[in-house]
Amino acid sequence: MLEVLAQGAFAEPMASITLAHYLVLSGAMFVLGLVGFVTRRNLIIMFLCTEMMFQASGLALVAFARYSMNLDGQTFVIFVLTVAAAEAAMGLALVVLLFRKQESLSAEVWNQLKG
Repeated sequence: MLEVLAQGAFAEPMASITLAHYLVLSGAMFVLGLVGFVTRRNLIIMFLCTEMMFQASGLALVAFARYSMNLDGQTFVIFVLTVAAAEAAMGLALVVLLFRKQESLSAEVWNQLKG
């Protein structure tokens, strides 16, 4: 019963892809997001890099959920995506506010906004 729910008729083509493949891809995405966040000073690029890190963690959770045939990881990914969407909305609002005030998207400009 579990095999029918998990793969159905697609068992043969997906047989060569293992959990390690997904985890390596997830790790590479997370590292690329982290490097981009640390090295870039543009706020929009920094927010995109945090979204990439969220997606990498979601990919790892879904891969582990599929490997263990449990839906808990996929359920948790829904909550992670919700938090990521709220973070993106708040971040975009702050970036628009900063751009209107300072006309720059550099992260160093945030230090000037201290009261």
